Amino acid sequence: MAKITAEQIMSSIKERNVRFVRMQFSDVFGILKNVCLPVSQMEKALNGEIMFDGSSVDGFARIEESDMYLKPDLDSWQIFPWDHSEGYIARLICDVYGADGKPFAGDPRYILRKNLDAAAEMGYTLNIGPEAEFFLFRTDDEGAPTLETHDNAGYFEVSPVDHGSTARREMVSTLEDMGYEVEASHHECAPGQHEIDFKYDEALASADRIQTFKLVVRTVAQRHGLHATFMPKPIFGIAGSGMHMNMSLSSFDGKNVFYDPDGEDGLSEIAYYYVGGLLKHAKAVTAITNPVVNSYKRLVSGYEAPVYIAWSGKNRSPLVRIPAKRGNSTRVELRSPDPCANPYLAEAVMLAAGLDGIRNKIAPPPSCDFNLYELNDAERAERNIEMLPGSLGNAVKELLADDVIVGALGEHVTKCFCEAKREEYAEFRRCVTPWEIKQYLSKF
Repeated sequence: MAKITAEQIMSSIKERNVRFVRMQFSDVFGILKNVCLPVSQMEKALNGEIMFDGSSVDGFARIEESDMYLKPDLDSWQIFPWDHSEGYIARLICDVYGADGKPFAGDPRYILRKNLDAAAEMGYTLNIGPEAEFFLFRTDDEGAPTLETHDNAGYFEVSPVDHGSTARREMVSTLEDMGYEVEASHHECAPGQHEIDFKYDEALASADRIQTFKLVVRTVAQRHGLHATFMPKPIFGIAGSGMHMNMSLSSFDGKNVFYDPDGEDGLSEIAYYYVGGLLKHAKAVTAITNPVVNSYKRLVSGYEAPVYIAWSGKNRSPLVRIPAKRGNSTRVELRSPDPCANPYLAEAVMLAAGLDGIRNKIAPPPSCDFNLYELNDAERAERNIEMLPGSLGNAVKELLADDVIVGALGEHVTKCFCEAKREEYAEFRRCVTPWEIKQYLSKF
């Protein structure tokens, strides 16, 4: 049952002089969409009567079955703390329903709910803490983004070297005004690269927060004459942007079931099986957690991005890491995802992989407590350490071959997502890049 009522929302609209409300939802690829309504239409909106054309949204519906409805999650009510000279703008995050009154099978939020229900049947609640990185670039005279970073700072540097600190402080302040508990913010290792971390939450709320976080970052950056991008690898030769995902499972009474004070390294059998499931399905999961061609420019050795399917509690070179904290902070960190991922689908497939590990008691291989980047191919082969897919095309093939991950996504999302991504990869393969022109035009 919603904690916020329709009556409270209507009162908030009057008290805060809200003029417009964005009815937000995400398409299959994680792109935020909205229908913007004047507050005169709020009674219809709160009753789930706002209709839109689903055939115009990527991955949603064919034209002959395009009527869809937005049913708002009242607990997502949020008034944006900007652009209020003539009244505030607010938002409600919505679930998508078909004309038949049933949840739409292509709604990413529904896909996550479905997988969370599967966890609940096993007695678990999923918590997620994301670590999303992004770049800040200068814009040109027309306001279009360039590839010119506005500083040459490095990891944890401070102003005046870190020119983005002012914009980042405003991002943090805005997020806090919107109810986020921001735990840290800092300059990342690449020039112009930043990270803002906020406290973990229940999985659905966390996915909603990731979508809103991206909106806030890009909005505030624009106000500073900058362009914020969550593109994984915008510049050759420097580190790319990741979105490490910290996961834990709780019982219904709030106990962290990954923690066992008597278990090996303070971890429960459930935690080890969850890691085993993540590693088993890692190749298929990658198509969702790293969903664009550019994702695979980041997933290369030498720039701290994980490419080897292994785990450790002591170093950051493997795919899965177990941070040192124990007790209620015990968690599993998947280091491969990037911020282009649809957070609803990414959380759904990560959970499905982990739950499969628990159901089938999939024990992980021995931990790799050494730098995997220093091993040669023969040494990795001797230890049976495989690699993540090296391209979007290969990742899609791995996804389609994995019944657990296909089942987590459902037929509709799997079909729409994979068709689009195969075409994206085919178009990339057809494209002649500046690198090829520089490398071959004069030589041959």
